[in-house]
Amino acid sequence: MGKQLHIFLENRPGRLEAVTQALYDSKVNIIAFTIQDRGDFGLMKLMVNKPEQAYLALADKGYACALKDVVFISVPDKPGNLSRLATLLLKNKINIIDAHGFVLDPAKVGICCLELDEKDMKKIRKILAKGKFRVLDEKELYEI
Repeated sequence: MGKQLHIFLENRPGRLEAVTQALYDSKVNIIAFTIQDRGDFGLMKLMVNKPEQAYLALADKGYACALKDVVFISVPDKPGNLSRLATLLLKNKINIIDAHGFVLDPAKVGICCLELDEKDMKKIRKILAKGKFRVLDEKELYEI
């Protein structure tokens, strides 16, 4: 399990550069990101190697940001495995608030990042183990 950084930004040129430069200046490495358009504003979600340090660096510069608890799940990169994970979550009535993923090649392992309800976060590790999925802690993720 780990943390994901959410940043609320104006949707205008230069905002991505300013955020990434602030993180670079703070010696924070970005592992993955998404940007969602919300009209005049956008939501940037980052997986970084030092989430608390990243949060402080951006908050000090006046960015509206938050750290969210997430689950990092190792999913072998083979057809049907995301469906198998989705089925396992459905059978256990786990509600996904937000999700994104990526594949690490040449490791051929997918990383699925899920934001869940607090009640589901408490039981997810056991559920995933039953389905033979592995939860990565932050240290494991950052060393990939």
